Amino acid sequence: HTLHKKLKDAGHNTNVGDEGGFAPNLKSAPVALDFIMESIEQAGFKPGDEIALGLDCAATEFFKDGNYVYEGEKKTRDPKAQAKYLAKLAADYPIISIEDGLAEDDWEGWKYLTDLIGKKTQLVGDDLFVTNTARLRDGIRMGVANSILVKVNQIGSLTETLDAVGTEH
Repeated sequence: HTLHKKLKDAGHNTNVGDEGGFAPNLKSAPVALDFIMESIEQAGFKPGDEIALGLDCAATEFFKDGNYVYEGEKKTRDPKAQAKYLAKLAADYPIISIEDGLAEDDWEGWKYLTDLIGKKTQLVGDDLFVTNTARLRDGIRMGVANSILVKVNQIGSLTETLDAVGTEH
């Protein structure tokens, strides 16, 4: 309720997006994260101690011709710059988990991000692995991401899902 009020008081849209979260038209991710941080504090909690953040970037959606295109910011980042950007966000905010921070086929970018922050931040390969054992084995071999989001509806059968769960690292 605190975030809703803060957004509304600042004149931003408080409609809810497809995934159930607010979808205001904000200038950048740091602006959005600042709203969240202020709301956490106003609600009486300590960011980083009592509440941590997780991001679902859905980066495949804005990966065009080998670059990450932030149309709202009028910025384009190559895979290394995208990884560095996410690492900076994780350093500046109490972010403990990043899902789909890079595109599903940007293996080099994923490797770079994993090397940068994979020891202290959960890096979730949802679109990267799609509950597919072959993709998961490739990811383990290459050292990309450090967790998987398992979804029965991604792979096609319960048996294939269980195979993915049983894949050792």
